[in-house]
Amino acid sequence: MKIHTILFMSFALLIVSVACNKIMPSAPEEFEVLDGPIEGLSKTELAQFLRGDEAFGEVFTAETGLGPVFVANQCASCHAGDGKGTPFVQFTRFGQSNSSGNQFLNMGGPQLQHKALPGYAPEVLPAGAPSTILIAPAVTGLGYLDAVEDAFLIALSDPNDLDGDGISGRPHYNSIPSYVTLRPNSIGQGGQNICRFGKKGAAYDLLHQTSGAYNQDMGVTSIFEPIDPYSGLEVDPEVSTPTVHDLVFYLKTLKAPIQRDQEDVDVQAGKLLFDEVSCVKCHTPIMQTGYSPIDVLSNKEFYPYTDLLLHDMGAGLDDGYTEGFAETSEWKTPPLWGLGLSKDSQGGLYFLLHDGRALSIEEAIQMHGGEGAQSRDDYSQLSETEKAQLIKFLESL
Repeated sequence: MKIHTILFMSFALLIVSVACNKIMPSAPEEFEVLDGPIEGLSKTELAQFLRGDEAFGEVFTAETGLGPVFVANQCASCHAGDGKGTPFVQFTRFGQSNSSGNQFLNMGGPQLQHKALPGYAPEVLPAGAPSTILIAPAVTGLGYLDAVEDAFLIALSDPNDLDGDGISGRPHYNSIPSYVTLRPNSIGQGGQNICRFGKKGAAYDLLHQTSGAYNQDMGVTSIFEPIDPYSGLEVDPEVSTPTVHDLVFYLKTLKAPIQRDQEDVDVQAGKLLFDEVSCVKCHTPIMQTGYSPIDVLSNKEFYPYTDLLLHDMGAGLDDGYTEGFAETSEWKTPPLWGLGLSKDSQGGLYFLLHDGRALSIEEAIQMHGGEGAQSRDDYSQLSETEKAQLIKFLESL
């Protein structure tokens, strides 16, 4: 090949490379996305994280255990990009209106499987069943929340409002399944233990939450939850025990959301206002983990903006349904970290609160009642500039 031909081809390849670099979008910065592993995992841990990531995206079919009735066919369909769900993939819980337990377990409770494989009929809501509509939460940073010791949560609680500030958060002591291993320094009460996952904080840990999701969301049985939701019979596991553990590990080792624009003067002003209107009394900024068998999670300070406690949110958010020993108007304080990235997994819009009814951060604030009423009213008294600063701070989280 002649030298000028070689030079021409090399120049052409250079032009194509430069053009592609201009056309192709650059990779997002770490603080712009929710997914990704915690820094510091060992090679073995990172390999397990990647296996769990694969399990999170696995699409189940009839041949691999889906259904026959179900809500979704993969974890990622409800948690796109590890973020919040939307009303388009909402789910319905039903059958319990007080702490006496679910009275509709023999009629498909506690979750409505509204989809079905060909030849099967999807479930319908039984007449008279109390119910609620929910959207999936973001799943990042869960390992930190899991590693907080019970004593830390008890110290945050004030169930009888002894300080008279109108806030009476309490841990959700609930019954737990036999397959759960209690975390170090667990503090029980009356044969029950402090739970912290789910909208009402009714699930003890991520194994409890994940096994239930496989079973109730996808109709997939495991050694932990072997009862088929359709037949009510115990069947062989349809997802392997190692896969369940890999997925739990993945959820534990997803990185915490990273706050953005911390040096922005409006963000800094908004942070002060967040404290001034007492949002911090429930949305606790700083937490501390205890010991974790995953070294990078042990004894770490982190910033979730939650106390993981139940709070009475008033009549407006009382949906007449509950789980465990929570009241129907009680909800676990949701973490606010990652709030500003919520729209990325929600089609560019906000769908906030437990059922996505709030279409903006301000709407979510205005819907606070009960223990959140004073902060709501204090927010309403802020100037428009101050409101914008507070919202900007929340969007930076």
